[in-house]
Amino acid sequence: MGRKYIDCRELGSESQCTVAISADSDDELVEAAAHHAVQKHGRQDNPQLRGTLREFIRSGMPPE
Repeated sequence: MGRKYIDCRELGSESQCTVAISADSDDELVEAAAHHAVQKHGRQDNPQLRGTLREFIRSGMPPE
């Protein structure tokens, strides 16, 4: 199993967020990214948000 990440820069945040979150499993990654989206971006945690986050899962480590 390889490392996976979600990079806020890819989601087009209004705040120009540069946070990248990584984990070993999709579920753990989506959980952490959803928490970030709620706490830092004021999003609602719901199935639509989590589905969108799953679309942005990438393999490996985020680029610098």
